[in-house]
Amino acid sequence: MFDVAKIRSDFPILSREVNGKPLVYLDNGASAQKPQVVIDAVTNAYAHEYSNVHRGLHYLSNLATDKYEAVRGKIAQFLGAASEDDIILNSGTTEGINMVAYSWAMPRMQAGDEIILSVMEHHANIVPWHFLRERMGVVIKWVDVDATGALDPQAVLDAITSRTKLIAVTQCSNVLGTVVDVKAITKGAHEQGVAVLVDGSQGAVHMPVDVQDIGCDFYAITGHKLYGPSGSGAIYVRPERMAEMRPFLGGGDMIKEVSKTEVVYNDAPMKFEAGTPGIVQTIGFGVALDYMMGLGLENIAAHEAQLRDYAMSKFAGLNWMQVQGTTPSKAAIFSFTLDGAGHAHDISTILDKKGVAVRAGHHCAGPLMDHMGLTATCRASFGLYNTKAEVDVLVDALELAHELFA
Repeated sequence: MFDVAKIRSDFPILSREVNGKPLVYLDNGASAQKPQVVIDAVTNAYAHEYSNVHRGLHYLSNLATDKYEAVRGKIAQFLGAASEDDIILNSGTTEGINMVAYSWAMPRMQAGDEIILSVMEHHANIVPWHFLRERMGVVIKWVDVDATGALDPQAVLDAITSRTKLIAVTQCSNVLGTVVDVKAITKGAHEQGVAVLVDGSQGAVHMPVDVQDIGCDFYAITGHKLYGPSGSGAIYVRPERMAEMRPFLGGGDMIKEVSKTEVVYNDAPMKFEAGTPGIVQTIGFGVALDYMMGLGLENIAAHEAQLRDYAMSKFAGLNWMQVQGTTPSKAAIFSFTLDGAGHAHDISTILDKKGVAVRAGHHCAGPLMDHMGLTATCRASFGLYNTKAEVDVLVDALELAHELFA
């Protein structure tokens, strides 16, 4: 049974007040709150078990190494990967996508080669490809969403030409909540010899993921959105693609031997993990994944689907509110504007006075904002601990904002 009251008691911050009101935290799309078990794991690691990993032979180093390396297997299980050797640990999705750009794409692309993006992509899945455009003459091709915010997989596949080398696409829009059929895109792309990178920053939060079923070449996740610490994350890489990658960062751990005349690199995935990693962050990330898997990923998805549907039913009665992204295939993420309101920041400020935390701005999605003809929206993004009662509080706060702007 998915007991949301019990779950909420696991998150200490949810019991606090903001501006004299109970906190209603609806900024999960930016970063999720942490359960006590994660907080305890991080505290314990620093207080009683901290040491650098891999290179020590003493007790604490071995203990830290064992706990750190165990997370690789947890991530593989969480993503449905065939082996923990398919998992590269890093600081989050941004590093993962940049690694693909530098380690895989840059060595095999030439001026005029193409990368296909959807207009919904987060800047973390845009800027690395602009680097290749600026420095190598790579061409970025854009695929738009329809009026409901849906992305047609066939439209993505129709953009492929003989020069296309990569499709980089989100599984779930951080602005619209749109869920993309990345499996269909991957299948069609592979039939034409094109690799696929999936930005799973939001997707892995809101739905079970099976990278083997999807078939993608790369799948990037970030720990702080998955109820873990910031500075933690990973990227899944298919073995065939891993073999094609060259090291991106140089330093300790990613080598076997170094001399004045040569370097012998470590085996993958270690070859792509240079320097002292985020040891404690990663350990905490593993505990967060244990927590989510303990609740049941299908159970989390079902709970959030109920919140999504309830919120949409409530929003439908607010004829002065415009929700961007109305496709039925979406997560519990809502971007919106209000008739007569000023900037989205003004709306967010009013909601904050009621204890409701939402995000306001362009959400690191400039091309999508341009496509929608907007400069900013407010965004309410739900997580596993949110409730229908909090939807009601949000609606009450929105009605107050509407009255103030009327």
